[in-house]
Amino acid sequence: MPKYEKISKNLQQVMLDNPKTRRDKLVWININNAGKKEIEYLRKKYKFNLNHLHASSSKIIAQRPSFTYNKEEHYIFIILHFPILKNGRIVAGEIDFFVKRGLLISIHNNDLPQLNEFFGYCKKDGDSLVSYKYESAGILLYELLNKLIGNCYDLLDRNSIKISEIERLIFDYKKQKEAVSRILNLRRNIINFRKIIQNHKNIFKKQMARKSELVPPEIMKKYYSELIEYTKTIWEILDNQKEMIEVLNDTNESLLNNRLNDIIKTLTIFSVIVFPLTLLAAIFGMNTMGGMPFIETENGFWIVISAMAVGCVGMLIFFKRKKWL
Repeated sequence: MPKYEKISKNLQQVMLDNPKTRRDKLVWININNAGKKEIEYLRKKYKFNLNHLHASSSKIIAQRPSFTYNKEEHYIFIILHFPILKNGRIVAGEIDFFVKRGLLISIHNNDLPQLNEFFGYCKKDGDSLVSYKYESAGILLYELLNKLIGNCYDLLDRNSIKISEIERLIFDYKKQKEAVSRILNLRRNIINFRKIIQNHKNIFKKQMARKSELVPPEIMKKYYSELIEYTKTIWEILDNQKEMIEVLNDTNESLLNNRLNDIIKTLTIFSVIVFPLTLLAAIFGMNTMGGMPFIETENGFWIVISAMAVGCVGMLIFFKRKKWL
């Protein structure tokens, strides 16, 4: 049965001890919102590099993932980002890992509930984990990463649903403007998603290449190869979604342009039809004395109105023959 200990408010520890092996116990320390106390605890107990500890502070967010091996203390420091959904936007949630023989430390800002869920599962049923069998921090890290990557598929499914909704919107005349903002939001999310996971594959390869005294190389290769394949699949899905949203954006722009062209066409036809009326009204409205036809005749007003009507009908016939109507 795993042994759980709450060292402080933000620092929890679970210990896996397989009685069938003579190896040292496997310890997982999970830290939420690391502050000065937690950083000082790690420095004193494990003598980690100060730069790595400062990088793990909850107030500092790394701009890119990284994989560093410390030869002096024989541990690996990893920074990884995973996509999280906040207020409709996909942003990066950072997790920092310290990995050494018999020890895994995860430091995060409590943005990824899947991590805490897996930690809770480890507290209750840790003896059912593969890492319990080998008592290997590398295998425990694999199982945790596998859980976190699984959440990526949920976000991909959300994107696919939104793409289907946008596809319906752009063909609804009344909701084309709404479709524009939703397309832009989804494009931003897909771009952010791609930025977040683009370096995962390289880091997994580096971890897979590390030699472990507890786990045969073929076992490590088998598990981390799965993670690499998952990242490739996610990248392919993101590529497809990126192409689809770009096509929908082009389609929506074409529909909006056609709508605008129809409006301009209608206004142009209307102005041209009204042109004879305006021209005749301007001519007969000139203040000239003598020489102006129909001015002093009995039915002069109706003659001018008839001339205007003939001009309008003539323009309509002209547009009809040109098939502009």
